[in-house]
Amino acid sequence: MLEIRIPTSSGGNSNWRGPIWFPMNYLIIDALDRYHNFYGDSLTVEYPARSGNFQTLKASANDIRTRLISIFKTDKNGARPWQGGDARANMSHHDQGLQQFYEFFNPETGKGHGASHQTGWTALVATLIKDRYS
Repeated sequence: MLEIRIPTSSGGNSNWRGPIWFPMNYLIIDALDRYHNFYGDSLTVEYPARSGNFQTLKASANDIRTRLISIFKTDKNGARPWQGGDARANMSHHDQGLQQFYEFFNPETGKGHGASHQTGWTALVATLIKDRYS
């Protein structure tokens, strides 16, 4: 997942520094796919940065897709990272299928932050799932 870290001394709205934003990641994935369609397997990039591991643009795009999708996947206890360990999110069996499409997510834990009804851009996860597994 793409995250940008800018020193706090630069001022401005800190929400654009650090958190995971679906629209930015989606645009990067789309660009990686388009470049892969042109260059094919002849172009590789170091991913993650400074890892010494080189892979195709398609593989990088798929890894980012998988990481974004994982924010919504249940663990063995039925919890999802976007819930941030909040037990209230899984209290009722009637709400087990409920997904909250938060505005942005913590890059370390996946916990959702901001508006929880951001079904516009965060619902892009459905497209990511379709593209990754079809």
